[in-house]
Amino acid sequence: MAKIPHKWLVLFSVLLGTFTIILNNSMMNPAVPQFMNVFDADAVATGWVITIFMVTMGITMPLTGYLGDKVGKKNLYLFGVGLFILGSVLGSFSWNLSSLIAFRGLQGVGGGFIMPLSLVFIFEVFPKKERGMAMGVWGVAAMMAPTIGPTLGGVIIELGTWQWLFLCNIPTGVLGFLFSAYFLDKSKPNTQITFDAKGFITVTLGVGAVLLALGRINELAHLTDPFNITLIVVGLLSLIVFVRIENRTEQPLLDLSIFKVKAYAISVWIAIISSISLFGGIFLIPLLVQNVYGYGAIMTGLVFLPSALFMGLCMTIGGRILDRRGPTGVVTVGLTVSFIGTAAFGFISMETALWMLFFLNAVRGIGMGFSMMPSTTTGMNAIPETMISRGSAMNNVLRQMSSALGVVFMSVYFEVRRAQVMAANGMTVEESSLQAITEGFLVISVLMLISIPAGWFLGREAKKQEEAELRKEAEAKKA
Repeated sequence: MAKIPHKWLVLFSVLLGTFTIILNNSMMNPAVPQFMNVFDADAVATGWVITIFMVTMGITMPLTGYLGDKVGKKNLYLFGVGLFILGSVLGSFSWNLSSLIAFRGLQGVGGGFIMPLSLVFIFEVFPKKERGMAMGVWGVAAMMAPTIGPTLGGVIIELGTWQWLFLCNIPTGVLGFLFSAYFLDKSKPNTQITFDAKGFITVTLGVGAVLLALGRINELAHLTDPFNITLIVVGLLSLIVFVRIENRTEQPLLDLSIFKVKAYAISVWIAIISSISLFGGIFLIPLLVQNVYGYGAIMTGLVFLPSALFMGLCMTIGGRILDRRGPTGVVTVGLTVSFIGTAAFGFISMETALWMLFFLNAVRGIGMGFSMMPSTTTGMNAIPETMISRGSAMNNVLRQMSSALGVVFMSVYFEVRRAQVMAANGMTVEESSLQAITEGFLVISVLMLISIPAGWFLGREAKKQEEAELRKEAEAKKA
């Protein structure tokens, strides 16, 4: 048998860690009612099981660039995987809700190191012309896990006990740790780098406060909660101070100058809109299948299946197209298809056949598969190699925040509009829920529509940069 190239072993190693983390987090959502019963707690307290992971992961990500340079990227990655495994083991032994939340927080810290560094290792071993294909394969794990996780979590809760939600992480986590320990290349620590303490304090406070507020909001009343308002104000002010500090610091925690690279800035915008669309749909579709059409959790999972399968397939195909022809066509087509699939959800009715939901979700999956990873890869290719770890951290932080924002916006919109429609038109709960859901999809589709030109702009900027690099190489040869 032919020897597997080292770069593919690196990709498989980080893919194991990525898939385990994202799958575990998405499996927890259907388990919240079970935790309420087991620990005799209300929905607000139990919601911390989900919120704490999001918050600790978000505030850890900005540190990966500095710590990766300081202690070595491989050492930090293995530490993150080890923390996640430890959190999983301890989580299965949780004796009360507080201990469960603490161990979920530990998992989040581990995940915060793993996610950004996964991209860094891929970009280190794959040349630019092969990164699209590699990121397509990695994206299968990153984007399929949120769609199949709720179904798998529901099955585990129905057929087993909640402890298995933690224990099922251990085999793939340990395998990922062993593969990573053997195949990832060690980087030499940079002892000269200094720690940006002011930047760390402000970004941690800013990201943590905003994510905490978003995690606490799932209905209109929560928007007027003084504590949530305080969190959002403090978080936004801290982020403004953070930007001012980073622009004046010689060795910033997150180098914001990367946003001057237009291709990277455009790719981040596409990532934000795509994340809002993806997670907004993940929130709305279960409501549509269960609350409107009256099916169970298993059917909900099956409706997500075509999206997951086509997204994974098209990420791989889209990556190959990116490597051969650049981002213009594949990203623009992907954004257009995503818009069509999302907008079509806005016109379904009580008589719509179930197969149409499968079809439309598949269309959304195709569009996101062609647009998300190719645009991210193009943006990361555009920044200097020395800034890959910080660029990856920035990308992941903004994805995390926009995903939470998508869920919060859709949940509040759904609650408000359903109540308004019921009061004004005397509709049934199912009919009013349907109208709120379809309007929600139309709102998302408008965001998708105005983002379609970003695919063309991204391709133009990437082409400009490639031509500039070729000119530099030609001048260097002449010299």
